[in-house]
Amino acid sequence: MAAILAKKLGMTQRFGDGGRVERLTVLEAGPCPVTGIRTVERDGYEAVQLAFGRCREKALSKPELGHLRKANASPHRHLAEFRDEAGELKVGQTVTVDVFSSGDRVKVSGPSRGKGFQGTIKRHNFKSGPKSHGSHNIRAPGSIGASATPSRVFKGLRGAGRMGGGRITQRGLTVVDVIPDRNLMLVRGAVPGPPGGTLEVRSDG
Repeated sequence: MAAILAKKLGMTQRFGDGGRVERLTVLEAGPCPVTGIRTVERDGYEAVQLAFGRCREKALSKPELGHLRKANASPHRHLAEFRDEAGELKVGQTVTVDVFSSGDRVKVSGPSRGKGFQGTIKRHNFKSGPKSHGSHNIRAPGSIGASATPSRVFKGLRGAGRMGGGRITQRGLTVVDVIPDRNLMLVRGAVPGPPGGTLEVRSDG
């Protein structure tokens, strides 16, 4: 099993060999109780379901509490499935940060920061118009279609709109250090989302 749920605590840095600065992301990974096992015979696919983020019972619905009690797990806020990661795990066991070690390559998935409604310059890296005197097209997107033919705007045109807030997977990250007694994992580089966000960490390759 090389997958776990984690919370992004923030970023820090440390000096490596030769005085080189390493930018690190600190993740609080696990412990994650196993709350479900999916099999090909019963469900059509193989996966393991993990829980993360302990909370009070009043924060969950009765169906959610019943599902967790069936797995002998305390109330947890987040549930996530990891395909093809079940291995020898059983319902009721707990996955900890020990499944990873220093030097492992991982990929981290989670929702990115939401930036609200943005224009085309920030959202799609459009160039700005001339900034000289009399210009009325400094940050406008410009022409979006012909008038006579085809007399419409094609679907998929890059325009202004909601930016961020979608699921992103950052690949090619390296585990620098694991601190099991504090459930911490240090990853070289940046990961999606704001501090406090919930992420999925999987082995990459």
